[in-house]
Amino acid sequence: MNLLLFTAADRLDEKRIRVDGERLQHLTRVLGSKVGDQLRVGELGGMTGIGQLLEINKQQAVLAVELAQPPPPKLPLCLVLALPRPKMLRRIIRTVAELGVAELHLINSYRVEKSYWHTPALQEQTLRDYLLLGLQQSRDTVLPPVTCHHRFKPFVEDLLPAMTGTRRALLAHPGDYPPCLPQPQHQQTLLVIGPEGGFIPYEVEKLQAAGCLAVSLGPRILRVETALTALVGRLF
Repeated sequence: MNLLLFTAADRLDEKRIRVDGERLQHLTRVLGSKVGDQLRVGELGGMTGIGQLLEINKQQAVLAVELAQPPPPKLPLCLVLALPRPKMLRRIIRTVAELGVAELHLINSYRVEKSYWHTPALQEQTLRDYLLLGLQQSRDTVLPPVTCHHRFKPFVEDLLPAMTGTRRALLAHPGDYPPCLPQPQHQQTLLVIGPEGGFIPYEVEKLQAAGCLAVSLGPRILRVETALTALVGRLF
Protein backbone atom coordinates (compact mmCIF):
# COMPACT_ATOMS: atom_id res chain seq x y z
CA MET A 1 0.00 0.00 0.00
CA ASN A 2 1.74 3.16 -1.24
CA LEU A 3 -1.28 5.33 -0.45
CA LEU A 4 -3.78 5.04 2.39
CA LEU A 5 -7.11 5.83 0.76
CA PHE A 6 -10.05 7.19 2.71
CA THR A 7 -13.51 8.58 1.95
CA ALA A 8 -15.66 11.36 3.36
CA ALA A 9 -17.27 8.77 5.64
CA ASP A 10 -13.90 8.25 7.36
CA ARG A 11 -13.60 11.89 8.38
CA LEU A 12 -13.92 12.76 12.07
CA ASP A 13 -13.56 16.44 11.26
CA GLU A 14 -11.79 18.65 8.72
CA LYS A 15 -8.31 17.58 9.86
CA ARG A 16 -8.72 14.03 11.20
CA ILE A 17 -9.72 10.66 9.76
CA ARG A 18 -10.47 7.26 11.25
CA VAL A 19 -9.64 3.93 9.56
CA ASP A 20 -10.37 0.34 10.54
CA GLY A 21 -10.79 -3.08 8.93
CA GLU A 22 -8.28 -4.14 6.28
CA ARG A 23 -6.58 -0.75 6.25
CA LEU A 24 -5.98 -0.97 10.01
CA GLN A 25 -4.64 -4.51 9.63
CA HIS A 26 -2.22 -3.31 6.97
CA LEU A 27 -0.98 -0.52 9.24
CA THR A 28 -0.39 -2.87 12.16
CA ARG A 29 0.66 -6.16 10.54
CA VAL A 30 2.47 -5.04 7.40
CA LEU A 31 3.79 -1.57 8.13
CA GLY A 32 4.12 -1.91 11.90
CA SER A 33 2.91 1.67 12.24
CA LYS A 34 3.05 3.48 15.56
CA VAL A 35 1.91 6.82 16.94
CA GLY A 36 3.87 9.66 15.34
CA ASP A 37 4.51 7.88 12.03
CA GLN A 38 3.71 9.72 8.81
CA LEU A 39 1.98 8.05 5.86
CA ARG A 40 0.98 9.00 2.34
CA VAL A 41 -2.81 9.46 2.30
CA GLY A 42 -5.43 10.38 -0.26
CA GLU A 43 -9.14 11.07 -0.29
CA LEU A 44 -10.99 8.97 -2.84
CA GLY A 45 -11.79 11.25 -5.76
CA GLY A 46 -9.76 14.08 -4.25
CA MET A 47 -6.33 15.28 -3.14
CA THR A 48 -3.35 13.45 -1.66
CA GLY A 49 -1.01 14.41 1.15
CA ILE A 50 0.46 13.34 4.48
CA GLY A 51 -1.25 11.71 7.44
CA GLN A 52 0.32 11.60 10.90
CA LEU A 53 -0.75 8.76 13.16
CA LEU A 54 -2.32 10.13 16.34
CA GLU A 55 -3.80 6.95 17.76
CA ILE A 56 -3.75 3.25 16.91
CA ASN A 57 -5.30 0.25 18.66
CA LYS A 58 -7.14 -2.96 17.78
CA GLN A 59 -10.31 -1.10 16.81
CA GLN A 60 -9.12 1.90 14.83
CA ALA A 61 -6.39 4.27 13.80
CA VAL A 62 -6.78 8.06 13.88
CA LEU A 63 -4.66 10.28 11.66
CA ALA A 64 -4.24 14.01 11.23
CA VAL A 65 -4.22 14.71 7.49
CA GLU A 66 -2.91 17.52 5.32
CA LEU A 67 -3.95 17.26 1.68
CA ALA A 68 -2.16 19.54 -0.76
CA GLN A 69 -1.27 17.51 -3.86
CA PRO A 70 -3.51 16.46 -6.74
CA PRO A 71 -3.40 12.82 -7.85
CA PRO A 72 -1.30 11.94 -10.91
CA PRO A 73 -3.04 12.76 -14.19
CA LYS A 74 -4.82 10.00 -16.07
CA LEU A 75 -3.53 8.81 -19.40
CA PRO A 76 -5.53 10.21 -22.32
CA LEU A 77 -6.64 6.64 -22.98
CA CYS A 78 -10.01 4.96 -23.39
CA LEU A 79 -9.43 1.19 -23.30
CA VAL A 80 -11.83 -1.20 -25.04
CA LEU A 81 -11.07 -4.76 -23.99
CA ALA A 82 -12.66 -8.06 -24.95
CA LEU A 83 -13.66 -9.65 -21.64
CA PRO A 84 -10.76 -11.87 -20.51
CA ARG A 85 -10.83 -14.99 -18.37
CA PRO A 86 -11.96 -14.19 -14.80
CA LYS A 87 -8.58 -14.96 -13.25
CA MET A 88 -6.86 -12.65 -15.71
CA LEU A 89 -9.62 -10.04 -15.40
CA ARG A 90 -8.79 -9.44 -11.75
CA ARG A 91 -5.16 -8.71 -12.57
CA ILE A 92 -6.06 -6.54 -15.55
CA ILE A 93 -8.54 -4.42 -13.58
CA ARG A 94 -5.84 -3.67 -11.04
CA THR A 95 -3.32 -2.92 -13.80
CA VAL A 96 -5.77 -0.55 -15.53
CA ALA A 97 -5.98 1.52 -12.34
CA GLU A 98 -2.21 1.38 -11.77
CA LEU A 99 -1.42 2.60 -15.29
CA GLY A 100 -3.89 5.48 -15.06
CA VAL A 101 -6.26 4.43 -17.84
CA ALA A 102 -9.02 7.03 -18.00
CA GLU A 103 -11.90 4.66 -18.76
CA LEU A 104 -12.44 0.97 -19.48
CA HIS A 105 -15.06 -0.73 -21.65
CA LEU A 106 -15.40 -4.53 -21.49
CA ILE A 107 -16.96 -5.98 -24.63
CA ASN A 108 -18.11 -9.33 -25.97
CA SER A 109 -16.44 -11.26 -28.77
CA TYR A 110 -16.84 -14.60 -30.54
CA ARG A 111 -13.92 -16.00 -28.53
CA VAL A 112 -15.26 -14.75 -25.19
CA GLU A 113 -16.93 -17.65 -23.41
CA LYS A 114 -20.46 -16.93 -22.20
CA SER A 115 -19.56 -18.10 -18.71
CA TYR A 116 -17.09 -15.22 -18.34
CA TRP A 117 -20.00 -12.77 -18.05
CA HIS A 118 -21.26 -14.56 -14.95
CA THR A 119 -18.04 -14.32 -12.95
CA PRO A 120 -18.27 -12.68 -9.50
CA ALA A 121 -15.29 -10.59 -10.59
CA LEU A 122 -17.72 -8.42 -12.57
CA GLN A 123 -19.79 -7.53 -9.54
CA GLU A 124 -19.64 -3.82 -8.81
CA GLN A 125 -18.03 -4.13 -5.38
CA THR A 126 -15.43 -6.64 -6.61
CA LEU A 127 -14.45 -4.39 -9.52
CA ARG A 128 -14.18 -1.48 -7.12
CA ASP A 129 -11.99 -3.46 -4.72
CA TYR A 130 -9.49 -4.35 -7.44
CA LEU A 131 -9.47 -0.82 -8.81
CA LEU A 132 -8.74 0.46 -5.31
CA LEU A 133 -5.75 -1.88 -5.06
CA GLY A 134 -4.40 -0.34 -8.26
CA LEU A 135 -4.99 3.20 -7.00
CA GLN A 136 -3.20 2.47 -3.74
CA GLN A 137 -0.24 1.04 -5.62
CA SER A 138 0.12 4.04 -7.95
CA ARG A 139 -0.86 6.76 -5.42
CA ASP A 140 -3.95 7.73 -7.35
CA THR A 141 -7.36 8.64 -5.93
CA VAL A 142 -9.66 8.67 -8.98
CA LEU A 143 -11.53 5.50 -9.95
CA PRO A 144 -11.75 4.95 -13.72
CA PRO A 145 -15.29 4.13 -14.89
CA VAL A 146 -15.82 0.55 -16.07
CA THR A 147 -18.67 -0.24 -18.49
CA CYS A 148 -19.74 -3.69 -19.69
CA HIS A 149 -21.17 -4.30 -23.17
CA HIS A 150 -22.65 -7.79 -23.56
CA ARG A 151 -23.30 -7.61 -27.31
CA PHE A 152 -20.54 -6.94 -29.81
CA LYS A 153 -22.50 -5.73 -32.84
CA PRO A 154 -24.62 -3.05 -31.08
CA PHE A 155 -21.50 -1.76 -29.36
CA VAL A 156 -19.36 -1.52 -32.47
CA GLU A 157 -22.14 -0.13 -34.68
CA ASP A 158 -24.06 2.15 -32.33
CA LEU A 159 -21.56 3.28 -29.68
CA LEU A 160 -18.01 2.96 -30.95
CA PRO A 161 -18.17 5.49 -33.82
CA ALA A 162 -19.24 8.22 -31.39
CA MET A 163 -16.59 7.15 -28.87
CA THR A 164 -13.81 7.55 -31.40
CA GLY A 165 -14.80 11.15 -32.13
CA THR A 166 -11.60 13.21 -32.19
CA ARG A 167 -9.58 10.38 -30.62
CA ARG A 168 -7.10 8.34 -32.57
CA ALA A 169 -8.63 4.86 -32.56
CA LEU A 170 -6.27 1.87 -32.65
CA LEU A 171 -6.99 -1.84 -32.87
CA ALA A 172 -4.13 -4.00 -31.59
CA HIS A 173 -4.31 -7.22 -33.57
CA PRO A 174 -1.86 -9.92 -34.69
CA GLY A 175 -1.10 -9.79 -38.39
CA ASP A 176 0.58 -7.85 -41.16
CA TYR A 177 -0.32 -4.38 -39.90
CA PRO A 178 1.73 -1.23 -39.29
CA PRO A 179 3.70 -1.26 -36.02
CA CYS A 180 2.22 0.40 -32.96
CA LEU A 181 4.12 3.67 -32.48
CA PRO A 182 4.19 6.35 -29.74
CA GLN A 183 1.42 8.92 -29.81
CA PRO A 184 1.90 12.70 -29.79
CA GLN A 185 1.91 13.93 -26.23
CA HIS A 186 -1.57 14.29 -24.70
CA GLN A 187 -3.34 12.95 -27.81
CA GLN A 188 -6.63 11.35 -26.87
CA THR A 189 -6.50 7.67 -27.85
CA LEU A 190 -8.97 4.80 -27.99
CA LEU A 191 -7.27 1.41 -27.87
CA VAL A 192 -9.06 -1.87 -28.64
CA ILE A 193 -7.53 -5.17 -27.48
CA GLY A 194 -9.10 -8.52 -28.34
CA PRO A 195 -9.38 -11.83 -26.50
CA GLU A 196 -6.76 -14.58 -26.38
CA GLY A 197 -6.10 -15.40 -30.02
CA GLY A 198 -7.46 -12.07 -31.25
CA PHE A 199 -10.73 -11.03 -32.83
CA ILE A 200 -12.21 -13.09 -35.68
CA PRO A 201 -12.05 -11.52 -39.19
CA TYR A 202 -15.68 -10.34 -39.07
CA GLU A 203 -15.00 -8.46 -35.83
CA VAL A 204 -11.82 -6.91 -37.21
CA GLU A 205 -13.75 -5.65 -40.23
CA LYS A 206 -16.48 -4.15 -38.04
CA LEU A 207 -13.92 -2.42 -35.80
CA GLN A 208 -12.10 -1.00 -38.81
CA ALA A 209 -15.39 0.20 -40.29
CA ALA A 210 -16.05 2.03 -37.01
CA GLY A 211 -12.80 3.97 -37.47
CA CYS A 212 -10.14 1.82 -35.80
CA LEU A 213 -6.69 1.56 -37.36
CA ALA A 214 -5.20 -1.93 -36.98
CA VAL A 215 -1.66 -1.98 -35.56
CA SER A 216 0.70 -4.73 -34.53
CA LEU A 217 3.17 -5.42 -31.73
CA GLY A 218 5.11 -7.83 -33.91
CA PRO A 219 4.99 -11.54 -34.73
CA ARG A 220 4.65 -12.83 -31.16
CA ILE A 221 1.24 -13.72 -29.74
CA LEU A 222 1.02 -12.18 -26.28
CA ARG A 223 -1.27 -12.73 -23.34
CA VAL A 224 -3.83 -9.96 -22.97
CA GLU A 225 -2.30 -8.58 -19.78
CA THR A 226 1.17 -8.57 -21.40
CA ALA A 227 -0.15 -6.89 -24.53
CA LEU A 228 -1.88 -4.22 -22.45
CA THR A 229 1.26 -3.14 -20.60
CA ALA A 230 3.37 -3.36 -23.76
CA LEU A 231 0.92 -1.21 -25.73
CA VAL A 232 0.58 1.44 -23.03
CA GLY A 233 4.37 1.55 -22.74
CA ARG A 234 4.72 2.13 -26.46
CA LEU A 235 1.92 4.64 -26.83
CA PHE A 236 2.67 6.83 -23.84
